[in-house]
Amino acid sequence: MEDLARKIREKAKEAGATILAHNYQRPEVQDIADFVGDSLELSIKAMETDAKVIVFAGVDFMVEQAAILNPEKKILTPEPSSICPMAWQLDPPVVEEYRRKHPGAPLVVYVNSFAEVKSMADYVVTSSSASKLVSKLDEEKILFGPDRNLASFV
Repeated sequence: MEDLARKIREKAKEAGATILAHNYQRPEVQDIADFVGDSLELSIKAMETDAKVIVFAGVDFMVEQAAILNPEKKILTPEPSSICPMAWQLDPPVVEEYRRKHPGAPLVVYVNSFAEVKSMADYVVTSSSASKLVSKLDEEKILFGPDRNLASFV
């Protein structure tokens, strides 16, 4: 395994790539990474790195987010079928339906959403910013998704 890790690091260096890995990745993947963090930390690191190629060991919405934030960089994923089930729980038709049923209610979406859903939101939050934001909204009804547990908490 150490030989494989060494080869991966060498190839990344040759390609001028940086390897980012999410906290949920297996330890052997994290060991190869140049940086390990949560989705927000990884997005920031992707913007800060001078590397023109980013190998992103994370789920689909994270890779999408990194690509949007870094259009000049090549974003690669070692496992394209790696998905975030939560992100798939909220899609644009559902958002449109709830907006029709609850006109005027602000839509707050968790960062673990796809870009199209985020573009429909009034606010995008992380787990650490959700309560702060929601407490400042002077609204009787707030639409929040896709994380039901976080919605219940805030």
